[in-house]
Amino acid sequence: MATDISDSPLAGARACRRGVVRHFLAVGLAAIGVTLALPATAASQSDTPVAWSTAWTPALFAQAALEHRYVLLDLHAVWCHWCHVMDEQTYADAAVRVLLAEHYVAVSVDADSDPGLASRYGDWGWPATIVLAADGTEIAKRRGYIPADQMVALLTAVVADPSPGPSVTRAPVARSSGASALGSELRHDLLADVDAAYDGEHGGWGTVHKYLEASIIDLEIARLEDGDATAERRIRQALDANLTLIDPVWGGVYQYADEVDWRSPHYEKLMSYQADDLRLYSEAYARWQDPRYLAAAAAIRRYIGGFLTAPGGAFYVSQDADLSVRTPGTAYFGLDNLARRELGVPRVDTHIYARESGWAIRALCRYSDITGDAAALADAERAAVWVLAQRALGGGFRHDETDRDGPFLDDSVAMGEAFVALYRSTSERRWLASAEATLRFIGASFSDPAGGFIAAPAPVEAVGVFRDPVRAVDQNAALARLANFVFRYTGQTEYRELARYAMRLLAAGSAGQGGWHADVLLADAELATTPTHITVVGAKSDPAAQALHATALKFPVPYLQIDWWDRAEGPLPNPAIGYPQLPTAAAFACSETTCSTPVYDAERLRHVVDALRADR
Repeated sequence: MATDISDSPLAGARACRRGVVRHFLAVGLAAIGVTLALPATAASQSDTPVAWSTAWTPALFAQAALEHRYVLLDLHAVWCHWCHVMDEQTYADAAVRVLLAEHYVAVSVDADSDPGLASRYGDWGWPATIVLAADGTEIAKRRGYIPADQMVALLTAVVADPSPGPSVTRAPVARSSGASALGSELRHDLLADVDAAYDGEHGGWGTVHKYLEASIIDLEIARLEDGDATAERRIRQALDANLTLIDPVWGGVYQYADEVDWRSPHYEKLMSYQADDLRLYSEAYARWQDPRYLAAAAAIRRYIGGFLTAPGGAFYVSQDADLSVRTPGTAYFGLDNLARRELGVPRVDTHIYARESGWAIRALCRYSDITGDAAALADAERAAVWVLAQRALGGGFRHDETDRDGPFLDDSVAMGEAFVALYRSTSERRWLASAEATLRFIGASFSDPAGGFIAAPAPVEAVGVFRDPVRAVDQNAALARLANFVFRYTGQTEYRELARYAMRLLAAGSAGQGGWHADVLLADAELATTPTHITVVGAKSDPAAQALHATALKFPVPYLQIDWWDRAEGPLPNPAIGYPQLPTAAAFACSETTCSTPVYDAERLRHVVDALRADR
C-alpha cells in the first residue's frame, strides 16, 4: 500500500479553507524508507516549469493510461496564501519537477471555478493535493501546504506502490433514509456537537480557526427565541470577537483568525464571508441596537461596493490575502490606505459566478431591510437582473460564462435564496416566480434516486470515483430551507416535497461527517414549524402601508416571511392565506395557529409580533 505522507504544513502554516482544518504531524523520507536519486538525464526536466494542464476533463485519465502515468490534481484557490507558497517553493523544486515530468499528468484547478470538485474535496483544504490512478481510483489525498521534501516522498511512494493509502479510506459516505425529519437521538447528538465546539473563553466555535459560522449564529438566535438564556452571551461574544477581523481601512472581513484569540487573521477576503457577516451584523444591530454592529455591516457593505462589484452589477469572487509572496498580508494590511495604494492592490478574482452573486444579493437585501439603504437594494436587484441575463440555464444557473462540467447545485441554491430575499424585500412577484423556476430546475436536474440531491451530475465520460456524484450535507440543508420557504410563500406542496427529499439525506445521520451541521438542525426545525409571518394589507403607493412593510422587514430573525397584499395585484401567491379588505393600511402577524388583530401603527407592530412569538 502506498504510504500517505501525513498532513503537515511548516510551523505556523495553515491550510487555506473554510471551517475547521485538521493538521497532522509530518512524516519524513526516512519514515518510509524512500530515497530519490536523480539521473543525469533529468537535468533539463528540473529546469523546466511544471507542465500544468488547467482543463479538468476525462481526457487527462486517457492520457495517463496511454503514457502509464498517474494524475496529480492541485486544487487551489486564487486567494490562498499557502497555494502561492506551494507554487513558489514546492513546485519550483528540481526533484519535484523531475518526478512530475516523468510519472504524472499534472492538472491545476481553481476550486472556486469548479464547485463539483470543491464539493468532493472541500474537506481536504486549499491547497488540496489529490493523486489518482489512470482509472480514476484515488491513491492519496493531502490537505494544505506540502514542503518540497515531503512532496518528493509522496510522489516517489506512489510510484513505488500505487495502492490507495489511508487518507482514501477515511472519506465519509453520505447515506439516505426514508425519514424526512431528524430522529430525537440524532437531533440531540448534532446539538451536542455544536455545544461541545463552543469556546467559552475566547468566543466562537472551534479550537483553532475562528470566524462567524452563519448557520450556528442562526441556530443560536433560534435557541434564544425559544428561551435559552445563555444563547445571547454566546452570540454576542462571537460577534464582538469577530470585529477584530474587519479591515479598519478598506472594510470587508478577513477569512478567519488562525488562532483562538481571533488576532491572527488570514487576510483573504472571500465573498462568502462578506455576505454572511453583512447579514449577521445587520440582524444583530436590528436586535440589540449596538452601533458597533451597524458600523461592521456598513464597513462590509462599503468593501463589497468598492472592491467586489463588477461593472455590470454582479459580483466578483474574492481578493487575495497577499500583494505577493514577498509582500504578505501580515505586512500589507497593517498599512494605511495611501501606503497600500503606493505598493499596489492585492489581486481581485474578477470571475463572476452565479453562486457568489447570489450570496451577495441575499446579504444586500437584508442590509437594506434593516438600515433602509435603498442603494443596497438597488444593487441587489441590478445584480439579479444581470445573472438572469448572463447565467440562466433553463430555470437554474450556470456557474460561469461557460462551465466545463455542471450545472452545479450550489449556484442554483444561492440564486434561489437571493430571489426569496428579493421577494421579501420588494414584494415584487417576479422574484418569487424566479425562485419557483429555480426549484423546478433543481428537482429535475439534481435529484438522487436514493434520496437527497447531488452537487453536480457526473460527466458521461467520468472514470473511477468521479462516476459517483457527491451529495453534500450543507448543500442539501440549504436546499431544504430554501424549498420550505418557497412552500410557505406559495402553498405549493411540490416545494415542500423537495425539502423533505433533501431531508432524507440529512436524516440518515450527519454527525461525524465533518462540521457541526447547525444548518441541518435549522432545516429540520424550519420544516416542522411556521416562520414568523407578517402580512401588510394596503396599496403599495400608500405611505402607511410602506411604513408597515419597512417595519416588518427590520425584524432580526432569519426565519421570517413577509407578504404585502395590494388588492390591485390580485390574490396573494399562497391562495390559502386570506385577509379582510380594510379601508386603511394594516398589518397582520401570524403564528402556527393564531393571527393578530389588524395593526395600523408601524411603531406598535413590533410589540404585537414580539408578544405573539412569545406565546408560541
